[in-house]
Order: sequence, then C-alpha cells, then structure tokens
Amino acid sequence: MAVPKRKTSPSRRGMRRSADALKQPTYIEDKDSGELRRPHHIDLKTGMYKGRQVLKAKADVEA
Repeated sequence: MAVPKRKTSPSRRGMRRSADALKQPTYIEDKDSGELRRPHHIDLKTGMYKGRQVLKAKADVEA
C-alpha cells in the first residue's frame, strides 16, 4: 500500500485546495448582437473582436 513519506504541510495542502474556490466563468453582453459571450473572446456567430471583423460570419460560411 502506498504511504506518503512526508507530512503534507498546511501551506501545500491549501495550495492544492485553492482550485476548489474557482468561480464560474464570467459572461458579458455583446454590444452589437446583445448575446452573452466570454470577455476577450471572438464572437463566433458574427466573427467580430474589439469592433473588427476577424473571422467570416457563421451564416457566410454555411452558404
């Protein structure tokens, strides 16, 4: 049976458990479309990022 060689310090234990306190990802309302999207991410439906056209719009790709 595997047994730890050393005691885990409270600091190290706390660092491991710090990921438990992570919050849900935030979403913001898009200025142009009004839909929710992640901040600093491209809007995949319109292809816009920071007011610029970065990708082709999803409707243009399907057609």
